[in-house]
Amino acid sequence: MSKEKPNTTLQITESTYYVLLALKEPMHGYIIMQEVEKISEGALKIGPATLYTILSRLQKEGLIRAASHVAEEDFDPRRKPYTLTNKGKDVLTYEVKRRYKMAMHGIKKLGLRFTD
Repeated sequence: MSKEKPNTTLQITESTYYVLLALKEPMHGYIIMQEVEKISEGALKIGPATLYTILSRLQKEGLIRAASHVAEEDFDPRRKPYTLTNKGKDVLTYEVKRRYKMAMHGIKKLGLRFTD
């Protein structure tokens, strides 16, 4: 990935960021909501209205698309699975690196040290 920002007009909010992270694997809405809560360690819970607004915006920007398949244990013909597009993967990778750099700047500026 280049250091150049991927071409998107979508603002990557905290909720959008976690939805993109969750979609590393194809999944449908209810599972996405559970995965967002899990990977944020309970810090973020999103409801259906928020989720489907985010999914709609991500689809319009070309960052996600309907998945052609989903894990067998998650298959339900009534639910629509989503997956990241290549553009979505590029945007997510860029955002992870950008947020990491921001965190490192804060850690350095505040002189923080982390121990297990």
